[in-house]
Amino acid sequence: MIVVTGTHRSGTSLWMQILVAAGLPVLGHRFPGRFSSLHTLNENGFYETRLRYGLNASTNPDPYTGVWLDPDTTRHLAIKVFVSGLVQTEACFLDRVIATVRPWREHARSVQRLYDLEDDAIRARGGPHLEQRLAERASWRSLAPIPVTWWFQVHALVLDMAYRSYPFHLTTFDRVLRDPHQELTEVLTWLGEGDLEDAVAAVQPKLRSFNHDSTPPPNDLTAEDIAVMDDVYTTIDQRKELDTALIRRMNALQERLAERWPEEVLLAGLPRATS
Repeated sequence: MIVVTGTHRSGTSLWMQILVAAGLPVLGHRFPGRFSSLHTLNENGFYETRLRYGLNASTNPDPYTGVWLDPDTTRHLAIKVFVSGLVQTEACFLDRVIATVRPWREHARSVQRLYDLEDDAIRARGGPHLEQRLAERASWRSLAPIPVTWWFQVHALVLDMAYRSYPFHLTTFDRVLRDPHQELTEVLTWLGEGDLEDAVAAVQPKLRSFNHDSTPPPNDLTAEDIAVMDDVYTTIDQRKELDTALIRRMNALQERLAERWPEEVLLAGLPRATS
């Protein structure tokens, strides 16, 4: 499959929109289920499925419908799978992976906006145990600052690509918005299919809601922590190699943060109370 992955709010929906515009077959609807209440986040659609949390023996066949996806006959299908699901997806489905990253400051603001809209949607629906559901979501969010969850997912993404060696294209939200023609020419050539002009037309300047300076660093992180996060993003954005020195700093940061926050929980993805 063509797997579109990244942290939440990193441009994965934009990539799905691009592939749809290019004429590639995809799994997922523009606004499935609860996403109709979140249309202001992605006016052109999310294109998500339950498989966004991973494609493996527990999700394939689909426990609700019994539908089974064959890795041999789905090689040209595109699907969105978040990083937390990517690391749990069976390698036979990872024919090509398009991975995208967004600056952590923008990411933090965008995720907070998502949280707020989801909470508003839950309140609007009402129903029993409303306050309990909202309290559970607030409790999950309080596990760690959003920039820390960003780091764990970016680190997991880089590690998974390095260890499992599947074909991947690693890019950033910035690169797509800066020069969509160049970026999409490269990706569609790599995929071997897709209409370039229609794909480029799917990228619009208004897609950027926040700038790089939108969020101050959390008090929990040191100047060196922030420097590593920024350097990793810049390295990916500029298509440079993650050299030995930076990898050592990444590993040191991972060890420092893993001592303070429950990595296995933070990698579990967004709360599923509204799924």
